[in-house]
Amino acid sequence: MAEKEAPFFPREKLIERQKFFQSINKHTYLKGPADKITSVAIPLALAATSLYLIGEGIYNMSHGIGKKD
Repeated sequence: MAEKEAPFFPREKLIERQKFFQSINKHTYLKGPADKITSVAIPLALAATSLYLIGEGIYNMSHGIGKKD
């Protein structure tokens, strides 16, 4: 008969961490310290980059920059 495998994380630590996260009054997706980076900063950076590239393309098209003859 095989031995029972030990859990990855002690049950007491899991319960303690669960109580901590349940006590926070922020939105579910902003509970951890790094969550602000992944759910706010990265999408904002992607949106800003996209808007810049679109604007640059419109400017270049309207002024005929980079046009092949």
